[in-house]
Amino acid sequence: MSTQRTTRLLGNIIASFAIKGWSAALTFIMLPLTLAVLGPYTNGVWLELSSVLLWIDLLDIGLGNGVRNHVAKYQAQGDTEKTRETISSAFFMLLLIIIPIGGLLMLLAHYADIYTLMDIDAGRVADLNTTVVTCVSLICGTFILKCTGNFYMGMQQPAVNNLIIVLGQTAALAATYYIYRWGSHTLLAVAAVNVGMPLAVWAVSYLVTFLGPYRAFRPSLGHIRWSTAVSLCQTGVRFFVIQICSVVLFASANIIIGRFLSHEEVTPYQIAYRYFSVILVLFTIVCMPFWNATTDAYEKGDIQWIRTASRRLNIMLVGIALLAVAMMAASSWVYSIWIGGDVEVPQGLTIAMAAYIMTLVVSMRYSYFLNGIGILNIQMLFTLLATVAFMPLAWLTCSRTGSLTLLVWVMTAVNVPGLVANIWKFNKVINHKR
Repeated sequence: MSTQRTTRLLGNIIASFAIKGWSAALTFIMLPLTLAVLGPYTNGVWLELSSVLLWIDLLDIGLGNGVRNHVAKYQAQGDTEKTRETISSAFFMLLLIIIPIGGLLMLLAHYADIYTLMDIDAGRVADLNTTVVTCVSLICGTFILKCTGNFYMGMQQPAVNNLIIVLGQTAALAATYYIYRWGSHTLLAVAAVNVGMPLAVWAVSYLVTFLGPYRAFRPSLGHIRWSTAVSLCQTGVRFFVIQICSVVLFASANIIIGRFLSHEEVTPYQIAYRYFSVILVLFTIVCMPFWNATTDAYEKGDIQWIRTASRRLNIMLVGIALLAVAMMAASSWVYSIWIGGDVEVPQGLTIAMAAYIMTLVVSMRYSYFLNGIGILNIQMLFTLLATVAFMPLAWLTCSRTGSLTLLVWVMTAVNVPGLVANIWKFNKVINHKR
């Protein structure tokens, strides 16, 4: 069983690397394509709108992560009935959440003066309210059906979830190209296909999954259990708090830089972050399959597999650290090719950003194991403390020193206690002292 689990995990990592590469290429192609269709001004409006729409994903209060943990747990126990109850209850809860919220958002989008709210020239962008209503209605459908992907992650098949996402992106790119060549070059058309095509792929995936190989887990009204729904929410809310705090911590950094330093300083910060975030993406691809593989191993009492997997990740961490050092050494050369000489990124900022990203990576290496075991309270506590501590410390640093580099060191420092706590808790668990 351990060998089978490891083989499945390695297969998912390899497949995820290929799929993520495909996804990155699609993103690279889509940006100039939508720009060609819409022009600079309307394309900017679409980018702003799409970034706002992404927040709807957070409204599931962490149910998706709750599903993947519960499915992995019940599959490890061989309990088909409980797995089906989990899926049925999750879809039911997602419907309860999104129907009133989606309805309210569509009413607001229909009647609100979005042009004034977003400071958009009505003469240059037509049908903005209709576009927003259309996007909200379509993304509400995706909000529900993407639970299919959480099911696959719980089944230790994250590569399938990634494949469904990238197929939606591919369909959106193909539809956008059709618009570019033969369609109407309007915001409404581009928005509709970019939100609608992923929804269509999720709908097909749902049918293929639960009417095909996994029909035994098909959601049904008769398998909805309130107790299961409550358990999913209890797990999900803790994931939700961790996720929201992480988003707030990162987003607030941009605001603080613009408010207390200067808007120009945001650019070198983003350049350094995006440069080193490659490390974060690479390690996430490696770590993600360990999450539910750990759930499976823990439920079956296979602590030795977790120890072995942990040692392998330690070896990978050494490789990631060496990559970070190499990236620091090559940073000036890469920056000059990537952005030219228009923006200067100080070497001190580069070093601070590398330290920040490595702190997140090492913390992630332990948190993904803890996520799989379902130990979330300690992560939630330290993420909350980091978010609360960051605001006054960032304000003091910026107002007293005016240093962007020191601000990044503050971001690193507030995450260190959580890293230490994750290491302590992980070692306590695998030594049977939970």
